[in-house]
Amino acid sequence: ADIAAAMSLEVLMGSRTEFNQRIHERRPHPGQAAAADNMERLTRNSEIITSHKDCSRVQDAYTLRCSPQVHGASKDAMGYVRKVIETEMNSSTSNPLVFPETQDFLLGGNFHGQPVALALDFLCMVVAELAGISERRVERLVNPFLSGLPAFLVEHGGLNSGFMIAQYTAASLVSENKILSHPACVDSIPTSANKEDHVSMGTISARKAREIVKNSENVIAIELLCAAQGLDLFTNMKPGQGTLAAYHVIRDVVPHLDKDRVLAPDIEKVVKLIKKGVLVDEVEKVMGPLN
Repeated sequence: ADIAAAMSLEVLMGSRTEFNQRIHERRPHPGQAAAADNMERLTRNSEIITSHKDCSRVQDAYTLRCSPQVHGASKDAMGYVRKVIETEMNSSTSNPLVFPETQDFLLGGNFHGQPVALALDFLCMVVAELAGISERRVERLVNPFLSGLPAFLVEHGGLNSGFMIAQYTAASLVSENKILSHPACVDSIPTSANKEDHVSMGTISARKAREIVKNSENVIAIELLCAAQGLDLFTNMKPGQGTLAAYHVIRDVVPHLDKDRVLAPDIEKVVKLIKKGVLVDEVEKVMGPLN
């Protein structure tokens, strides 16, 4: 998500000022500072950004200017989720619990899934927000009134719809994420003659989180495709060192879109780059570890 945001910021002629370390020291959420540092390094030495440093624009739209804050909040929240899941994986949740050293067995409630259910419902919102802000950047990329680029990032508009339908797809997935982000853990139906009178519904939380992660991978893949297409329009200026590496990784598997084609295979190829860690690995070879 940080890589996609950095690429979009360049294409949309955004500013690197919002990544300045001093801004994030004044509001020291760790994830926010980590995201800002990632994006600052990704766009370092960008000829595109340098080319408009003296332009008349005062500040960028929230989806660009506040990307460290939004991405950073999700980074911090994921830290909480990871801690809960790792604690659960290394716990005993049986009932009763048997203590052989004292030959005792104790009846308790360690099986109750509330800690995990809450964490996974939280994860649904955390990941949905990354997709939500990503889709809004996609809209800015394909909208000629916001980007200053050809409509839907394709030449010969009218004959070609470019990335118009891809933005539809992203919007649809983001809307589905909103529905799936309703917490499952706030619901409970008593069973077992009212003995089991409060349960976590955590398995539903887990299934929802899995779907939202899948949807969000596709949304961010669409943003990466749109941003790479936009970078093709800056033929005489280089992007930042990290975003250029990301661009090459994408172009290794997906060619430039010069006329309409079915985009589902392109999206799937970029999703694979995300899931297998190839995109991040290749970027880190150029700029060092990302936060």
